[in-house]
Amino acid sequence: MNTLQLPHRYIVIEGPIGVGKTHLAKRLADSCSGTTLLEEPEHNPFLEKFYLHPKQSALPAQLSFLMQRVKLSKTVQQDDMFNDLQIADFMVEKDRLFAQITLDDDELSLYNMVYDNLTMEHRIPDLVIYLQAPLSVLKTRVSQRGIGYEQRIEDAYLQRLADSYADFFHYYDASPLLIVNAEQIDLTSSEQDYQNLLEQISTLQSGRHYYNPLPVKEK
Repeated sequence: MNTLQLPHRYIVIEGPIGVGKTHLAKRLADSCSGTTLLEEPEHNPFLEKFYLHPKQSALPAQLSFLMQRVKLSKTVQQDDMFNDLQIADFMVEKDRLFAQITLDDDELSLYNMVYDNLTMEHRIPDLVIYLQAPLSVLKTRVSQRGIGYEQRIEDAYLQRLADSYADFFHYYDASPLLIVNAEQIDLTSSEQDYQNLLEQISTLQSGRHYYNPLPVKEK
């Protein structure tokens, strides 16, 4: 099978917890001979503590993620040198979305000072793919992947996060943007659902676009 060539060198896939960012990033990289930049939440020593005791552990958990995301994003700068396709399952700006719903005012003020100093220079994606799905779908997918500490996520927190993403991307215009309704498609198991999305991605070069597919029954 020939490798698909995309008109992008740096693609970011975003969306709330459980929507399928990481799987799509890996699958897209495999289809297009790209490399992945993936978050590693299992390497955040404060994350499980955060789900157990949110108020006490929110700030260290958030700062740990910020450091990790900034470090990973710096590797994208090498793209200018090697011209590789790089696909990430996060954008640095997402860090602030989480901070705004988990930190109190004093913590957020401190966090913002650190954020502003660490993120002064980072590359803008050539394309952002924003996956969205309703709370019921996110809950099902979080449950299915069976990560222990994620099973403690409260519905209210997950809904606030989904709402924060929706608000952020309502105003986002820094990159070409593809907004995908992922409620009824299965990008994990359905080859046709994936190929249909891949066709959308391969033809998109500028502007804001919406993809609202219906599920495809596999033959």
